[in-house]
Amino acid sequence: MQIKINDVLRAYIEPLTESEYQALERSILTEGCRDALVLWEDVLVDGHNRYQICQEHGVPFKVIQNTSFRTLEDVKLWMIDNNLGRRSISDYQRGVLALRKKEIMTARALELAAEAAAEDARIAPAEGEEAPKKQAAMPLASREDIARAARLSTATIGQIEKIQKTATPELVEAVRAGTISINAAATVASLPEEVQLAAVAGGKKELQKAAKEVRELRAASRPAKEPKEAKAAPAVDYSDMPADVQELRAENAALRQKNAALLEEITVLQRRLSELANA
Repeated sequence: MQIKINDVLRAYIEPLTESEYQALERSILTEGCRDALVLWEDVLVDGHNRYQICQEHGVPFKVIQNTSFRTLEDVKLWMIDNNLGRRSISDYQRGVLALRKKEIMTARALELAAEAAAEDARIAPAEGEEAPKKQAAMPLASREDIARAARLSTATIGQIEKIQKTATPELVEAVRAGTISINAAATVASLPEEVQLAAVAGGKKELQKAAKEVRELRAASRPAKEPKEAKAAPAVDYSDMPADVQELRAENAALRQKNAALLEEITVLQRRLSELANA
């Protein structure tokens, strides 16, 4: 059989790093190709790296057919679930795969709902009878569902979504390579494209510095918490107090007024910082 390579399927799952590929190559040359390649008719679904290594070195391999696939989306869902079941992939890869699964399942659910509506319109039920309801594929409706599928927290899924939407390809690659954490990358992804590129070019330290600066700016732009009102102290008559005590009381009152004015000025500055950060 002539095995065909589908470029979409080959690129659908995160490629191995150079060190991972070399480790797999050593394993196959030492122990042979232990796991069978999975085919959809004559199209290779699982085992692209093993197939390439076996072809290069003349190593024999086995193939098995998966006859449950009907469409390319079926194949993609199988590939996603198969890779989510592996422990070797990173958290970022898990999140990306789970989000891809959500897209496919949501589109499939909408398609089935449209087909069901068209069928109901074509075949009207007899009077007094209810039309049979078709069971649509349930999409991953919430962020909690996606996080559960990826075995990640909802916060991490939110960060991965932000990276996918606003990060430059160079920043995404830095996350994949482990140069920067998902959390820090999501923070840097809020910066303009040219700033992201400069941070990536500067390496790990520059990326961490950029993330820290964004966090500090956000913290500074948050409005200050209103101090809790202290219980009013009982009124005291100081008229009979010595002159130096009355003087200290007057100085204390003046300092309180000055402090209140400074607090108001800080609040104004924080609002300006917030406006600049959101501009």
